[in-house]
Amino acid sequence: MLDLSAFVFVVVAAGRGVRAGGGLPKQYRKLAHKPVLTWTLEAIVRAMPGAPIQVVIHPDDRQLYDECLATALLQDARILPPAFGGASRQDSVRAGLEQAHQLCANAKHVLIHDAARCFLSSELTLKLASQLSDLKACIPGLALVDTVKRVDAAGVATRTVPREELRSVQTPQAFDLDLIVSAHRAAAAAGVADLTDDASVAQWAGHVVHVVEGDPRNIKLTTPEDFAMAEQRLLSGLTDVRVGQGFDVHAFADGDHVWLGGLRVPHSRALDGHSDADVALHALTDAVLGAIGDGDIGLHFPPSDPQWRGAASDRFLKEAIRLVLARGGAVAHLDLTIICEAPKVGPQRDAIRARIAEIAGLPVDRVSVKATTTEKLGFTGRREGIAAMATATVRLPYA
Repeated sequence: MLDLSAFVFVVVAAGRGVRAGGGLPKQYRKLAHKPVLTWTLEAIVRAMPGAPIQVVIHPDDRQLYDECLATALLQDARILPPAFGGASRQDSVRAGLEQAHQLCANAKHVLIHDAARCFLSSELTLKLASQLSDLKACIPGLALVDTVKRVDAAGVATRTVPREELRSVQTPQAFDLDLIVSAHRAAAAAGVADLTDDASVAQWAGHVVHVVEGDPRNIKLTTPEDFAMAEQRLLSGLTDVRVGQGFDVHAFADGDHVWLGGLRVPHSRALDGHSDADVALHALTDAVLGAIGDGDIGLHFPPSDPQWRGAASDRFLKEAIRLVLARGGAVAHLDLTIICEAPKVGPQRDAIRARIAEIAGLPVDRVSVKATTTEKLGFTGRREGIAAMATATVRLPYA
């Protein structure tokens, strides 16, 4: 059993990477409605939950980076304050290593990963991490299948290179933390700045680097074609489409506002409940849990538990979304109907929709908020409370 407290991940996300197009550095371009960096960080969290993650970013990208962390699976992850990168990848890695070394006093090992490799598997991650019990430096590599030629400046093939000795190297690359920190410091002090990966830094410093079998699915996104393929791959893997429904009711009590969809709405009454009584978020939470067959809100957040007294209901929906993401799935759409005579939902509709999208980590166009009355019939018609009904469409890997 790996001691995850002995590991730290350094994720390099400081590059400009504009060859992929889209007008943004490639780590912030969206795939299946989430930035590449978000997919990468979620893959790390699934592989090594609880292990600290040190991301290295460009100083100009702080807002883009913060937006990448706004998904439920990353809310409780051990993501350290970002380090700021330098002029080269080598400079950026060294900055991340120095900060991780300072902040993670118990860490003995590090895995250094490129943000643009968002298809990192748990199997490859754990295989590399487990090697560090015996080795000091270990990287994943793939055998070449094509014939390799050496070509001169005129484009003439001069000789065939034996491919049996060659490997195409990937990340994450795994090291003893003190070893790779010392190697990077030594290279910087010597003015050596043209080493293209961390294994090269370790080798320059005189260390032995071992190679294990990599993962052909662990591709690095570079070109527009890579992004088109990755988008198709992400969506084609989520073929188990499910729909869940939720319904909730809360009665009015004394107060001067209600919580609806995570928004504080002024009103002459409040809603009565053990938590903040956000009837809209409760219905949505049950809808998401129903889609994955994982009980209901009362099972996960029982009203008998005092820790949920007065709790903000965005915590409930975030947890339900996190459970979907933890299964490698995605929420495709949320549809909410609020049923009441008052307060009037129309003036708050767009703000509620935006807030739900923020909580769920979804684009606004994947959240629908509607309102209706019961034509003054029943308890909502008598203005005794508010009801809400919701559906959630979820895509999961087909088991």
